[in-house]
Amino acid sequence: MEVQPRLKIAYEATALLGYRTGVGEFCYAALGALARISSLEMKAFAISFRNRHNLKNELPAGVGFNDWIMPARPLHAMWARSDFPPLELWNRRVDVVHGTNFIVPPTRSAGRVVTVHDLTTLRYPELCDSATLDYPKMVQRAINGGAFVHTPSAFVAREVIDNFQVDPLKVVAIHHGIPQLDPGSDPTGTEVGPLKGKRFVLALGTIEPRKDFPLLVRAFDEISGNIPEVVLVIAGRDGWGSQSLNIEISRVKSRSRIFRLGYVTPASRRWLLKNAALFVYPSIYEGFGFPPLEAMSLGTPVVSTNSGALAEILSKECAILVDSGDLNALASGIQTLVSDEVEAERLGNAGIEYAGRFSWERCAYELASLYQLASNN
Repeated sequence: MEVQPRLKIAYEATALLGYRTGVGEFCYAALGALARISSLEMKAFAISFRNRHNLKNELPAGVGFNDWIMPARPLHAMWARSDFPPLELWNRRVDVVHGTNFIVPPTRSAGRVVTVHDLTTLRYPELCDSATLDYPKMVQRAINGGAFVHTPSAFVAREVIDNFQVDPLKVVAIHHGIPQLDPGSDPTGTEVGPLKGKRFVLALGTIEPRKDFPLLVRAFDEISGNIPEVVLVIAGRDGWGSQSLNIEISRVKSRSRIFRLGYVTPASRRWLLKNAALFVYPSIYEGFGFPPLEAMSLGTPVVSTNSGALAEILSKECAILVDSGDLNALASGIQTLVSDEVEAERLGNAGIEYAGRFSWERCAYELASLYQLASNN
């Protein structure tokens, strides 16, 4: 019997360098699952000149490393205007290249897949930094060149179809799995040590306008007098615009009960998510939403907005969902779960079962099918 050659996939993994954001979590976990599919030969590369060598140490088992010299700034500038240089300039033996973060290199003959995580740059440009505002034209150029678009939700897929000139058959929604949380021993260091023995409400994510943590601070302040034994914890590294959160905290009467932890290690992240009385996600807009699913997977009840893809990814059967920007509804949801242990336990148990629906193996097999499509076009 003739053995079919494996598809050679060039997988852009720049997001694995530096802080592991949500894009980085997707990039790593999906790549690891893809490497376990026998019909694929996965090799990763970084669009980075100085840091590209560090990528080799960040890759999951079974993934090869392409040490290509690809300086980000000049290449992005060139690809925004033209289809030069094509990927084949670095390697002619690639069947498909997957751009995992809005940008995919042009090619002469290899198939292309570009992941569009959300359309914040179009929907809420005021919430974006200047570096990301060029993403839409880069995505359109890729589409014009025949690329398939991968999105993490049907919500984002519909947005792509509505906002770009694209054949709907070339936009494919594939849900992510859930990041694997470090099961290491409970931390005792300065990150979370002061919280041991305290009841706390947790919010977690990069501190940026889209997450709307200032609204959460105001909501907590509204009900702080009713729940004097509870503190609010906000964990996550500073992004752009984080000063607005600091200003909001300084204004509220409950500021001494609000803890900002900054970036936390994976082990501390797991401890926080597992030991929180509840997890709150006040985001204005999401293309998927890892943190509430992480909390659910550990049995922690969730209050979240239903904005963007969150209404698709989450379920009102296992979380309290509120409209984004609704301070009173957010405050009410928090107070309900802090005060009603029976309801909190019910939602926590329902969340564990619900989170089990999200699998990196399923995500990888669906991506493999998309690669096959791309290689044939």
